[in-house]
Amino acid sequence: MMPVTVVAVLRCQPGSEAVVRPELLRLLAPTRAEKGCLNYDLFEDPKDPGLFIFHENWECDGDLDQHLQSTHIQACLGVIQPLLASAEVHRLRQIDAR
Repeated sequence: MMPVTVVAVLRCQPGSEAVVRPELLRLLAPTRAEKGCLNYDLFEDPKDPGLFIFHENWECDGDLDQHLQSTHIQACLGVIQPLLASAEVHRLRQIDAR
């Protein structure tokens, strides 16, 4: 099993930051407690309101797949999907492993 890195770039529609931000923040604690979660960090661009970026590392694809089906992720998506202008999720593998 190889670790997997995720970079998710979410842009919410103008004016929806006040709804999206707390929904994303609510994901941190339960996700960090999930099996296989190595890190789950949320960033916001201070010069570009509404641009949120997750940086995640998982022990394997199976753990990430379980995360994506979790109740808290599904509930969050139900709230924020209509408020997103765009979403890009990149599932990455490190190629210069030491």
